[in-house]
Amino acid sequence: MKLALMMSTLCIASLGMVGCSSTITKPEDYSGFLKDYSQLKEAKSPSGVDVMRWVDPKLDITKYSSIYIEPTQFYPQPKPTEKIPQSTLSGITGYYDQALKRELAKSLPLADAPGPGVVVVRAAITGVSSSTEGLKPYEIIPIALVAAAVSTATGIRDQETDLATEAVFLDGGSNKVIAEVVRKGTGKSLENDSQVMTANDVKNVMDGWAHDLNQSYVKLKVQ
Repeated sequence: MKLALMMSTLCIASLGMVGCSSTITKPEDYSGFLKDYSQLKEAKSPSGVDVMRWVDPKLDITKYSSIYIEPTQFYPQPKPTEKIPQSTLSGITGYYDQALKRELAKSLPLADAPGPGVVVVRAAITGVSSSTEGLKPYEIIPIALVAAAVSTATGIRDQETDLATEAVFLDGGSNKVIAEVVRKGTGKSLENDSQVMTANDVKNVMDGWAHDLNQSYVKLKVQ
């Protein structure tokens, strides 16, 4: 009986890992940040990751000469916790801003404000809802810690850091939506369920997002 229970627990944990490995955000996990999700289609990012994306088929990317990146926001706005304090939340939005500016500036000059000929990037860190049977989720907030493995010998559970984003791209002159993307990623694993998460644990995720956005622009420009 004990062996059966142990195998069942490990199986549940494995299912949790498989679920977290997907980079496709399910419709039930959409935050409401975007005004219209109906046009999103599954696509491959430049780095080969599955994402949900839409680009205006009439888009003329050559009409834009600069890019304005709005400050990243959380949607919905989370409340800090002991495991994910305000310093972590602020660090995440601050770093995402830096990553977007660093990567997108490789292709377009950064503008000081929206306007004609300017692409406006409006990005948010959004909620990802995950739970594993038998393991209580910490919080349903934009950064969710999800059980990744179970050690029945020590009782220590490694924890994955999950992050999701939704972004809309606007014509700075008309405010018309020209593209949208929804995706998520997994950062560094935490050693146990008491370790406090920091922005450093998910910097690799945001670096990847920003890099892919710039490469997407490059591909559109040469089409």
